[in-house]
Amino acid sequence: MSSGARQLLIMRHGEAAPGFPDHARLLTPRGEQEADSMARWLAVRIEQGELALPILYASPYVRAQQTAQRFSDALGVALHTLDFITPDDSPAAVSDWLLSQPEGDAIMLVSHMPLVGDLTGLLVEGAASQGVGFPTAAIAELDADVWAAGCARLTRFTQPGELL
Repeated sequence: MSSGARQLLIMRHGEAAPGFPDHARLLTPRGEQEADSMARWLAVRIEQGELALPILYASPYVRAQQTAQRFSDALGVALHTLDFITPDDSPAAVSDWLLSQPEGDAIMLVSHMPLVGDLTGLLVEGAASQGVGFPTAAIAELDADVWAAGCARLTRFTQPGELL
């Protein structure tokens, strides 16, 4: 990672139960387990100095809040809510928001498909249409000197099944 590079973790929430309204769907027991295992894994990597402690943001949707709360507890960081990282929000708007964030801060976003895939595609490949498929509770790790389209590097992609 170059000296000016910043870290961004983009995560899809854990497995959620079907239901309506969409924003009120809850994590399943499996989704809770996925989120817990990923939170423990990330906490160990941060303790070992492999990653910076991120500022944690989540979608207001219940399943994202439930997932992010596990990271808040495991990492000992506050959980902030961003209203514009719901499933069908604009990856370009999120990219613009990232550009306005202070330099040096590592950021973690807990959100939904298709936004997580589209945002990763936009930042890495320069086009949301080049998006990445995210299994539940998967985390994409990106670094960049600036959070603009096509300027980020995907450094790691991890899903819960890889931790077992």
